[in-house]
Amino acid sequence: MRVFLAGGTGVIGRALVPQLRDAGHEVTAMTRFEERADRLRALGVEAVVCDAFDTERVVLAVEAARPEVVVNQLTDIPKAINPRKMAEQFTTNDRLRTEGTRNLMRGASAAGARRLISQSIAWAYAPTEGLWTEEDRLWLEAPEPWGRSVNAVAALEEATLGADGVEGVVLRYGFFYGPGSAYASDGSTAAMVRKRAFPVVGDGTAVYSYIHVDDAAGATVAALDHGPPGAYNVVDDDPGKVREWLPEYAEALGARPPRRVPRFLARLGAGKFAVYMMTGLQGATNAKAKRELGWQPRWASWRHGFREALG
Repeated sequence: MRVFLAGGTGVIGRALVPQLRDAGHEVTAMTRFEERADRLRALGVEAVVCDAFDTERVVLAVEAARPEVVVNQLTDIPKAINPRKMAEQFTTNDRLRTEGTRNLMRGASAAGARRLISQSIAWAYAPTEGLWTEEDRLWLEAPEPWGRSVNAVAALEEATLGADGVEGVVLRYGFFYGPGSAYASDGSTAAMVRKRAFPVVGDGTAVYSYIHVDDAAGATVAALDHGPPGAYNVVDDDPGKVREWLPEYAEALGARPPRRVPRFLARLGAGKFAVYMMTGLQGATNAKAKRELGWQPRWASWRHGFREALG
């Protein structure tokens, strides 16, 4: 199968390229930088240098590759996220989700591609009860700066799912851990935990759904030719509360246990969004992805995944 991969050097792209090659697919990968293109070529794939915001060049690049499937892994995530500067830090990432996705959809349509698969997230849902499913709505009215990013996610999903003649698949990934992620031993989250700068806020009731980067890549490969169009939560089997996973993550790093701080201090120090992320998330279920994509995570739980990834 011919696959056009946009964002081949991101966290998932780096895990995805070898899996696509091992499965026998012919891959053309798009990147903004020539030095990254050289890295992609060294992995045995074709590489094209292109700015995702240049509509004409994107369309021409996709057409030239003649793909059956276009995979959108475009991101621009800062290495270390500052909740107080989130609006500034995520400006380009939000543009990629809106403008970049629309350009890739135009390219997919022009090239006659069968399917477009786009990276989304599994924590943009509106607050409700229980674990989030794909039927729950996105939190479009979320307070800023989170609201802008959620609306960018919605624009990405609408562009992916709304084109005539191209099957749209949205993969709502959980929080990444594993090589290249913020949770890797050399990542920004690990650095914060070692400094005890990542506390348990309040009762630590927020529920996180994680996914190892290799499992996220595996679900993407499965989605090339499995499952009807639609959205899928790509998360592990074991949603965990902050008060459970954070101490275990610190232990896997060899770090001291996290501090505990009350909600009002966290709000003063990091803002409302940070408090929501530590107290309000609900986690997501992967039942649909397992059923429709024929996919099973190798790391079914972060409980052993953290130790294997960091050991």
